[in-house]
Amino acid sequence: MLAFIVDNIATIAVCLILAGIAGAIIARMVIDRKKGVSSCGCGCSSCPMSSACHQKK
Repeated sequence: MLAFIVDNIATIAVCLILAGIAGAIIARMVIDRKKGVSSCGCGCSSCPMSSACHQKK
């Protein structure tokens, strides 16, 4: 088992870094969604689907 880890340490490190980046992106999207921030970064006043994305509470 240790030999496998030593032989593939670079691949394992890259996979862990990519998984961390993907997790951070997903976490940021969840936080933004809870705050009501739009994913496109622009105002939703002209968007025809704004009522579906931002339902009134």
